[in-house]
Amino acid sequence: MAGAAGVRGMTPVLRDATVADAALLVKIGTETFADTFGHLYHPDDLAAFLARFTVAAWEAELTDPRFHIVLAMTGDEAVGYAKLGPPSLPFEPTGQPIELRQFYLRKAAQGTGLAATLMEHMLAKARATGADELYLSVFVDNHRARRFYERYGFERVGTYDFMVGNHRDEDDVMRVAL
Repeated sequence: MAGAAGVRGMTPVLRDATVADAALLVKIGTETFADTFGHLYHPDDLAAFLARFTVAAWEAELTDPRFHIVLAMTGDEAVGYAKLGPPSLPFEPTGQPIELRQFYLRKAAQGTGLAATLMEHMLAKARATGADELYLSVFVDNHRARRFYERYGFERVGTYDFMVGNHRDEDDVMRVAL
């Protein structure tokens, strides 16, 4: 993987993920989750959670028209992805909802402005689906991510239990009107 300077020196390109990208999405998802949160969990709980990231699961979502998955590329390297999909969080929608299910950037891409580019794309895509509200969840102690989402108008509307193996975390459910 390129270092942070390599990522900063390149113009990122967003592209729709395809079924051929399933293994790459597994790799990015497991690496970024483990890099960011792995120290919080017993290894067995982390392994059980990461086992849910499978090629077959990604292939199913990549062929389901209800999902929109975008890869963030710098050159030939994938440095992150984001996924919109049907609502799965425990909330009471006030309109036509869609959910930002994952928003992952590798460490080298963080702080480069790529997150803003990716978020603006996902908000536009959410609007294009006809949704009028976008939901997401964020770990209550992930203050950097919470501040980022708040800059886009997301507000906390509740909490839910996010399971990592047998470990229960509290996540905030956040919403923005589109």
